[in-house]
Amino acid sequence: MGLGGTAKKIQKLADTAEKLYSKLNELREQVAEMREQLDATSERVETLERQAAEQHALLEALAEEQGIDPEEVEAEVSGVGSDGEAAEGGEDADEETEAQA
Repeated sequence: MGLGGTAKKIQKLADTAEKLYSKLNELREQVAEMREQLDATSERVETLERQAAEQHALLEALAEEQGIDPEEVEAEVSGVGSDGEAAEGGEDADEETEAQA
């Protein structure tokens, strides 16, 4: 193999390296953008969680002011009785009771 063949191989290697370098830079940009999006999303989630906690506290205070036990309401909604056991019958029992009334 002469110098011409070696020069072609070196040029091909240089072209491949250039393409690889270009792709690597694209990936770096994509990772940077994803990090920015992740940070922004994380901030939004923290804000929403804080707002939800504030609303939960407000609802509890309002419920207690009205003489309503918030824990009992939460248990009722989740289908768990105040003694910690699952409520029997579920929605079907409620519908039957309403139908009988």
